[in-house]
Amino acid sequence: MRVGILTGGGDALGLNAVIYGVVVKAFELGHEVVGILKGWKGFLNNETRSLDITKLNDLHATGGTVLFSSRTNPFASIRDHENPKGKEEAIRKHVREVLVPKFDALGIDALIAVGGDDTLPVAARLAENCDKKVIGVPTTIDNDLMGTDYSLGFWSSVQLATTTLENLQTTAKSQQRVSVVEVMGQNAGWLPLMSGIASGADIILLPETCFDLQKDVIDVLVKRVQNSYIYHILAVSEGVIPTDESLERDFKTITKETFDKLPKDVFGDSKRASLNFSKILAKELEKNAALKAEFQKKNVELEVRDFVLGHSMQAGIPNAFDRILGLRFGVRAMELVHKGKTGLMVSLRGTKIETCGLTEGVKQRVEDPKTTSDLLALKRLVTSTKHVSKKK
Repeated sequence: MRVGILTGGGDALGLNAVIYGVVVKAFELGHEVVGILKGWKGFLNNETRSLDITKLNDLHATGGTVLFSSRTNPFASIRDHENPKGKEEAIRKHVREVLVPKFDALGIDALIAVGGDDTLPVAARLAENCDKKVIGVPTTIDNDLMGTDYSLGFWSSVQLATTTLENLQTTAKSQQRVSVVEVMGQNAGWLPLMSGIASGADIILLPETCFDLQKDVIDVLVKRVQNSYIYHILAVSEGVIPTDESLERDFKTITKETFDKLPKDVFGDSKRASLNFSKILAKELEKNAALKAEFQKKNVELEVRDFVLGHSMQAGIPNAFDRILGLRFGVRAMELVHKGKTGLMVSLRGTKIETCGLTEGVKQRVEDPKTTSDLLALKRLVTSTKHVSKKK
């Protein structure tokens, strides 16, 4: 067989490990692998490169993706279709008439799609509506896919965010400063949750539940200042949203309309990250006269700085965990293709590499604040102990 592989969406540390795992297993099985460049954009435009195993030595140890990536939605032209049933039929027709013929144009018998909750739903649609072999590999630093315990790249990004949050404590302490650090995670807060706990952040705000500026931030900072804490670290998800009540009562720089008018990306999702909420939050805190007065009582000037970690959380090389996981994912994906399987996603369950249906596997997974999650309990526990009175 001639198997195509593409990497789409935002890059995650470990993508090259998946590619290498696919190539080495294909070499053992006697199959050819061709790289499709720039994700679904290259798939539509027939852009490819050869993947010669002799020229890819130790590719799994490198960052980025040698196949490049893009956030391209093959269904963008029908994204805003008004009739749900009509939209569904239009998608199926688009798959049959536009996407399926690309297998012949690219000269491939099967496709391995590597990506997250934008890339893999396209692969799922393709698998549902054609007789070609399509396998998905979950790679997203947001870790928000239902079908796997951990997606590739997540733990590398957690470590990068944790290290930065820890490093910022030194300058925050020196300047007696409030540091508001924006961590990736528009709809799911796994990254700010894990890195916030690991680094010892004082306040952690997640997108799964709306927050109250007065109760969840200002009152906490006041309590910390009264207990003689001289610096404060806030780990804030890029997708956090205040409650309507808090927006109206506490905020001076934005309103509910600010969120309602946010632009959408090519997949129709609201671009909450474009708000740069850490900067907004920093401005709101600096404008708060009551908070400023509490700081002055302790002979400390209220100074707030915002930091956006952004794409630094996807930079560098994958850690050992993600190198090995990427290889395991790639090998299993190639094995599934070899066995003629389709419509499946490889996944990590416990310590084992398993599979699940693509359509089910790509559903979004968030940390539900209504559950008895031990992680949310841990968040409450470790942050609340930072607000108690210090021993003299």
